Amino acid sequence: MADAGLFIGWGEVVRGRESEAAELFKETLGWYASLQDQGVIESFEPVFLEPHGGDLFGFILMRGDADKLAALRVSEEFVQLSTRIGLIVDKLGVVGADMGERLQRQVEYFTKQVGAFA
Repeated sequence: MADAGLFIGWGEVVRGRESEAAELFKETLGWYASLQDQGVIESFEPVFLEPHGGDLFGFILMRGDADKLAALRVSEEFVQLSTRIGLIVDKLGVVGADMGERLQRQVEYFTKQVGAFA
C-alpha cells in the first residue's frame, strides 16, 4: 500500500491556451498510466473542482513508494512536463504527501512534540 503521494494542483487555464491544456491533460494522464503499468507509481487520481472562488481548479493525487516518487519528481521527464504545464495553467504546484504508515508516523511525532510543550 502506498505510503507517500504527490499532490499536483493547478489553477485556471491561461486564456487562449484551452485547447493546448486539454491535449496536454490527456497526454499527462497517458504518461501517468504508463508509470502505473511500469510499477513506478501505485495509482493516480485526477480531480476537477467545481467553481468555489478559490485558486485551485483541480489536482492529481499520485500514490506510491516515497523513494520512487522522490526519484520521479526530479526526473527529466517529470521536470519537462511540469514546465510545459506551468506555461498553460496558473499556479501549478507539486507537493509531497505522507500517507498510510508515513502519515501515522507523522501523527505520532506531532503528538510527541505537542506533549513536550505541555
